[in-house]
Amino acid sequence: MNTNKKIDIINDLLEDCILAYPVSSFVISLYKQYQQRGSLSKKQLQGLHSKASKIKDVSVSKLGTLEAIIKRMPTRYKSELPPRAPLFEKDKEAGMLMETILARYPQHKRVLFLKAKYENNELLSSNEISELKKFKQLIK
Repeated sequence: MNTNKKIDIINDLLEDCILAYPVSSFVISLYKQYQQRGSLSKKQLQGLHSKASKIKDVSVSKLGTLEAIIKRMPTRYKSELPPRAPLFEKDKEAGMLMETILARYPQHKRVLFLKAKYENNELLSSNEISELKKFKQLIK
């Protein structure tokens, strides 16, 4: 009769920790999560190792096996977020055109309207930019 029963070191250590720390919410939550998902994260295993290493009757070989499991797991690093690019860049040429026209005719209503639109970070259409170019040619 051959019974291949796989040894579960993590479960054994969790049960040892529950016996040693019966009111520890950390150990209980690790145990429940391990029963539900069947695995723990690297950080959780490191926390389990630190709890289990404080128990005097725990097997050193189990701790060593847990250390090996932890070292085999990949370490995940959070990368920094890339710098945010502006959603809209103002057309410098259109701004210069408006400044030139308004320097000569500060009350020009259409150019004042386009400038307000420009300052509110709204896109100027190609027709509006061509209007500005026409106005500039007319003031020369």
